Amino acid sequence: MGATVTTANSEEKTWGGGNEPMGASYGKLMMWFFIVSDALTFSGFLAAYGFSRFKFIETWPLADEVFTHFPFLHGVTAPMYYVALMTFILIFSSVTMVLAVDAGHQLNKKKVTIYMFLTIIGGLIFVGSQAWEWKNFIKGEYGAVETKGGSILQFVDKDGHRVALADFAVTLPEEREQLTRNKAKWFMEEPTLPTYSVAEVQAGFEAHPDLLIRTETITKEKKKEVLSRQESIARLKDATYVVEGANLIRNEYGSKLFADFFFFITGFHGFHVFSGVIINIIIFFNVLLGTYEKRKSYEMVEKVGLYWHFVDLVWVFVFTVFYLV
Repeated sequence: MGATVTTANSEEKTWGGGNEPMGASYGKLMMWFFIVSDALTFSGFLAAYGFSRFKFIETWPLADEVFTHFPFLHGVTAPMYYVALMTFILIFSSVTMVLAVDAGHQLNKKKVTIYMFLTIIGGLIFVGSQAWEWKNFIKGEYGAVETKGGSILQFVDKDGHRVALADFAVTLPEEREQLTRNKAKWFMEEPTLPTYSVAEVQAGFEAHPDLLIRTETITKEKKKEVLSRQESIARLKDATYVVEGANLIRNEYGSKLFADFFFFITGFHGFHVFSGVIINIIIFFNVLLGTYEKRKSYEMVEKVGLYWHFVDLVWVFVFTVFYLV
C-alpha cells in the first residue's frame, strides 16, 4: 500500500488526490462520512422492522388495505397508487438534481437555477404528500374494536367488504365523560373519546344480521380470517375499546408495532427530506446571488446533491419494506 508523503519541496500522490484522498475535497469526504453513518442508522431501523414483522407475520396489516387513499378521489379504493406517485416524484427530483450538478460542472448558472428549483418543488410535493398520508393513516376510515387480549376486530359484510362503524353503530342514551387532569386522581388523563362506545357498536352489530367480524389473522390465501355470524357475536362480547385510526397506542389496521414503525421510520425519512429541501433552498438562493459563479465552482451543489440522492435511495428501501413486501 502506498502513502502520501509531503516534503518541503515535493508531494507524492499515491491516492491520485494528494492531500485530497481519492480526489475528493474535504467537504465531499465529510458528506460521505455522514451518508455512511446515516445509512447504518436506517439499516438498523429497517432490520428491526423486519424482525418484528417476521415475529408477528400472521397478524401483520396488509399494505394494500391500509394505503388505499388518493387525493380528490374520496371513496375510491386505489391501493398503493398515491404511494407510487410519491415515489416517482422523489426519484424524478433526483434526476433534476443530477442535471443541476452537471450544469454546475459547465458553470451554467441558468440551468443550475432551473434544475435546483425543480428539485425543491419535487421535495416539497413529497413532504406534503407524506403529511397527507399521515393524516389519513391517523384518522382512519372504517374503525374497529379492541378485545381484552389486545386483538383488533374489523367489520365486513357477507361479501368480505369492509364496513365502517358509522354505517351500523347506533346511538344509545348513555353519558360518556372524558377523563381530564382536573377531574382525575393523580392528574391522570385519557385520549379523546372515540365517536362510538363499545355498547353502541355491539347494539348496531346485533341489529345488522348481514355483518361479520374479520380478525387480524392472515390465512394461507393472504387474506384476513372472517368469522361466522355466531363466532362473530361471541367474539364481539370481548370488546373493550373502540379504535378509530392509528396512533402510538392503538391501531385499527392491526398490530400496534406496524403503526409505531410507520410513524418512526417514515417520519425520520420525512425529516431528512424536509431538511434536504431547506438546504436546497439555501443553495438555490446562493446560486441566484452568483456566489458559486464568483468562486468558479459549483461544488456545493454537488455536495447537497449527494445528500439528496442518499435520501432518495433510502426511500426506495423504505418503500419496498413497508409497501411492497
